[in-house]
Amino acid sequence: MPEMKLPGPDHPITLSANPKRLRVRYNGHVIGDSERVLTLQESTYPPVQYFPRDDLEMSFFTRTEKTTYCPYKGEANYFTLLMDGVFADNAVWTYENPYPAMDAIRELVAFYPNQVEIYEAGEATDGEAVRQAVEHTDDGAGRSQLAEWPANVGQPGAE
Repeated sequence: MPEMKLPGPDHPITLSANPKRLRVRYNGHVIGDSERVLTLQESTYPPVQYFPRDDLEMSFFTRTEKTTYCPYKGEANYFTLLMDGVFADNAVWTYENPYPAMDAIRELVAFYPNQVEIYEAGEATDGEAVRQAVEHTDDGAGRSQLAEWPANVGQPGAE
């Protein structure tokens, strides 16, 4: 079994909620649009954006046999993108069972930046403002819509 390492001063890894709404474009088509992206900053490497699968068009992703290993995150699995007959082999990776220190990226996916375009599409919606709007919007019967629209996602990193 490979050795598991913990992030620390010699190899820091930080995760943060990206404050922007990000999109992913592949071969001229938007395949992702998310306000729930996590940014992973590992040591001196460029930051990596991790997208929830629910915010991606997963029908263009095909699982491959490729795996790689990171002593800080665990085993990564890969996907190939296919759009309009154009392939990007192993352009996407995911940690489906990451080490405990990196559990926040479980089931999220990241892209090689030379294979797709990731770009800002505005500010992420203020979750509290949305909650307030739903709570204080009348459903026509004189009651709040809050009960009609329960939260269906959690905050990144929340237990």
